[in-house]
Formats: sequence, C-alpha cells, structure tokens
Amino acid sequence: MTTWEPSAPALSVRQVLALERVLAGEPEVVAAAGRLDRPVRWVHVAEAADVGVMLSGGEMVLTTGVLLAGDEDRQAEYVRSLHRAEASAVVLGLGRAFPSPPEAMRRAAERCGLPLVVLHRPSPFAQLTEEVQSRLVRRKFAAVSLSEAVRTGLTALITTGAPLQRLLDEVARHSGCPVVVTNLAHRVLGTAGERPAVDDVLRDWERIARQAGRGEGDGWIRAELGGRGEPWGRIVLCGYRGDTATGRLLADRAAEALVLHRMLGGGAARTWEEQSAQSLMTDLIGGVVPARALLPRARAAGLPVNRRTFVPLVVRGRDAARLDRVLRLLGLPGIAAELAGSAAAVLLSLARDQDPDALTLHFAARLRAEPGAAPAVVAAAGARTAFDDVPAGLREARHVADAVADSAAALDLPPVVRLRDVHLRGLIRLLRDDPQVQSFAERELDGLLGEPDEDLLSVLRTYLATGRNKSRTAQLHHVSRPALYRRLEAIRTRLGVDLDDFEQAASVHIALLAHDAQQH
Repeated sequence: MTTWEPSAPALSVRQVLALERVLAGEPEVVAAAGRLDRPVRWVHVAEAADVGVMLSGGEMVLTTGVLLAGDEDRQAEYVRSLHRAEASAVVLGLGRAFPSPPEAMRRAAERCGLPLVVLHRPSPFAQLTEEVQSRLVRRKFAAVSLSEAVRTGLTALITTGAPLQRLLDEVARHSGCPVVVTNLAHRVLGTAGERPAVDDVLRDWERIARQAGRGEGDGWIRAELGGRGEPWGRIVLCGYRGDTATGRLLADRAAEALVLHRMLGGGAARTWEEQSAQSLMTDLIGGVVPARALLPRARAAGLPVNRRTFVPLVVRGRDAARLDRVLRLLGLPGIAAELAGSAAAVLLSLARDQDPDALTLHFAARLRAEPGAAPAVVAAAGARTAFDDVPAGLREARHVADAVADSAAALDLPPVVRLRDVHLRGLIRLLRDDPQVQSFAERELDGLLGEPDEDLLSVLRTYLATGRNKSRTAQLHHVSRPALYRRLEAIRTRLGVDLDDFEQAASVHIALLAHDAQQH
C-alpha cells in the first residue's frame, strides 16, 4: 500500500463524487456533508470489518457492508475505525446487505465528521477505483513535472546572478497568482504577478498577512524561509487556484530557491529589504507610476499612510542602511533607500500632531552627531499631507541636495537645507542642460578645463563659494596664505580675469556652478 504523504497531489471527496462513473451510481451524502473538501489520496475497496488497521490515511473506502449487516455495534465501530485511520470518506453501495442507509453508521459518521456516501444504483467498484487512481497518478505526475520545471528554472536564474524579482516572476508564472515575500514582521520584500491582482492583495495586506500567519485556506499557501533552524521570512501564494498539494509543492520549491539565492548574495550587495525600499522610492521619484497607485506598496512596506504628514528628504554622506538605523533609533516611522549619485532618500511618515520641522531637525542633528562620520548634507522639501504630493517633494529634495553637493564643505549650510537656501545654485542646476549655458561655462573656464592639474579648479570653487575669503580657502585646502596667493594668481592668468572685480568674479562663479552641475 502506498504511504500517505500530505503533500502528495490529491482529489477532494467532492471532486471524486463529481466524476461521471460515480454520478452514475446516484451518490447521496448522508453524513458529514460539510467535510467534502477532505483530500482523497487513494481509493480502497474493502469488506473486512477491521479495515481500519490496513489504512495509512487519506483513503476513500468503498464497501457493500456485507459483513456488517445486522450488527449496529459493528457498524458504528467500523466507522470509528476508519476515522481513527484518518480515512477521507466511506462509500456504501446499497443493495442486498443494506437496502437503505444504516442509521447506526450515519450517526457514528456524523459524530466523527467522516463523510458517509451511499450509492443508490449498482456501481462497479473496480471501474470507479480505476478512474480515481488514474486521475491521481496523472495529477501526481503533473505535480512532479511542475516541481522539476520550477526547480530547474529557478536554479538557472540563480546561477546567472539574477535579482530577486526575476525569481519571483518565474514563480508567479508557474503559479498563476500573486506571489509575495515578507519578513517575519509581515513587511513586504518583493511581489510578482499581474499588477492589478498584486495591488488588490497589497491593498488588504494586513488582513491577508494575519490569515497567512494562521494557516492556509482559500488558496493562500505559504512556505517558510530560513536557515539553520532560524526563520527570517516567508513566501505566500495568494489565491492559488490549483490543487492545494501542488501549490504547497510549488511554494516549497520556491522557498528552497529563495533561501539559496539569499545565501549566495542574491546577485547584489543590498539586502532584500533595501532593494524593496529602493524600488518603491525610485518609482515615487520617477513619477511614471501615479503615487496613488503606489500606496498599497508603501503600506505593505511598513510605511503608515493614513492621515499622516510626509517629509521627503535626500541625504548625502550616509548610506540607506545607516539612515534606516537612525530612524529606528529615534522611533521615526519612515523608509530609506539608495539613489543614484551617492545619495539616499528618506520619507518620514509622521502623525498629524507632530512637528515635521522639529523632527526633521532632530533627525539631521543625530546624523551630524555620529562620531567619526563625514559631514552629512540633509536636504528637505516642505511637509506634505497628501501622498499624491510626495513624488514632487522627493524631486525637490533631490534638487536641493544636488545643488549644494559640489561645494557643501565650503558653504555655511544650515543643518537642514531647503529650496530657499540654494538660491543661484538651484537655478543653475535647473538650467544645466541648456546648450547656451554649457557654451557659456566652457568659454568662461576655458583656461582651466582639460588641464591635468585639477587643484586650481578646486581652489577656485572653494574661493568663490566662501565669498572670496582667502583665509577660509587656505584653511580648507590646508595650504599657507602665500601658496594660496600663487594659485589664485595662476587662475587669474589662465582665465584672464580679475577676481577682485565683482562682475568678473560673479561671471566665473556662475560658469563654475554650471560646469559642476553638468558633471552630475
């Protein structure tokens, strides 16, 4: 007899009763009608009164009851023994032994919750068994084939260094339903599947996460992710429409691949949490996807979004992982993500009664107070009360951070830099791609551009940024005053300008701002 494996593909009692050969016997469920979704792993024909000892679980037992007729105690014990053996159901063919459903068996089956089905018309048990067994074999073969196809596909992706998203897309392709990966706190780390279906899942993620945590049902199938006995996340198939056992097999194969992917570094230095935050923040800043459409992802990523005040920030001089640690240390709800150009974005989500300016200043002060760290530039946009306005705020904060990036050390910047603090730099940054501005910058700086000695350009940048303060410039470049004078003289000679003349110095300053803006 085949050993019962809970993960083996099975038919439900309800599905077996819907088969054409079974319907020909006019089946009637007379007990435990609410338990028809129990899996049938095998069909067993048996007349022995002690058949229960021969079962291993999951069988649908077919009998005429010929050895039970006339003894109600044996009839009840027969049902109880099947229940103890974890049989799926018992099908009794009515006829000479039992012309009508036996009451003793019906009562016992109802108490045990074991479906009792009677067949009102003669039905060849051999043909019925053959039909069910062949279907089960085909389902098992299909499940094994699917399992191997998934394993092969995911392994190939891992060996080529594919990112997490590629693996999840492959799982979603095979499962035909949304796929979600979370950490133990139910924070979503990745999703795949048809976008509208995924958004529907994320929109109600808190309820779904609780349901997935309690167990499986209605197609919600999960598999734990972890290593060395320590779980760190789970993968959930949301609304899988196929056979539950096949879905479990698919989820298990996916989990194995994801654990291996993470162990090997996932093709990237960033953690899955960091990649998830970066994807969300990139989409917000890009503006291609409407902010409202990104709300489910933001909520599922752990960002509070209902009746909140949002503060968009861009920080230079700290990576996203460190910013995330500071957020947790200060108890500030928010997410941090890396951006291109050595910057990181932070989106704070504050309660409406909190002071956004004060908390932003507190966050910036904490960054500046970190021992041994390079100075951090914190650029902020004005607080937003509507999530739809967040993308514009993030772009404004990035614009401010970019405008002061080249001369941050020389400028006397406030702890939190805002649009009003960047003045001319902000305007030049906006106009940097204009051909006439580019031509102006090259013409004004022609004597210094392309020179192997970049020190003169750096000295000029600092000198102009400090308001032509020679002492401050010498200090920042760690040179003596006479050495600085020689450099300034070389600059005057090469550019052919008088830096003591305000208009000429202003012209060179604007050209240098334009040149620096074009380099980033």
